[in-house]
Amino acid sequence: MSTDPRSRAQRRRDTEHRLTHDKDVWVASASADGAPYLVPLSFDWDGEALLMATPADSPTGRNLAATRAVRLGLGHTRDVSMIEGEVEVIEIDALPRERGDRFVAHTGFDPRALATPYRWFRVSPRRIQAWREVNEMPGRELMRGGRWLV
Repeated sequence: MSTDPRSRAQRRRDTEHRLTHDKDVWVASASADGAPYLVPLSFDWDGEALLMATPADSPTGRNLAATRAVRLGLGHTRDVSMIEGEVEVIEIDALPRERGDRFVAHTGFDPRALATPYRWFRVSPRRIQAWREVNEMPGRELMRGGRWLV
């Protein structure tokens, strides 16, 4: 069921709404030798970056720390925002307490309280694309080089 394509400005508003209100995102990473890995993780958006946490020794934790690159899929397949980002690795106790508390309040998950060693991963978007169906493929790029285009 196709609808008229949204404007790029509307796609940006929709993407920002998802970033603010959604709690989970698909996280695609790859090992240094190129083996892909995909998992859902909880996140919190502060208006500039997504904050996520995962065990330091998990495939995703190792991949993000090694490559410092990630691709995120926000939403579902018929209304998706694809985000390519740069990853900053933050030790679990190095994040300001208020920022960690904000993550917990948004996601309902506190990795600081677990016995398994977790790390924080702060993702700064460099490229964002958003589309619903094929009629939104043109003009799907909303951010390039970390700067909004609309």
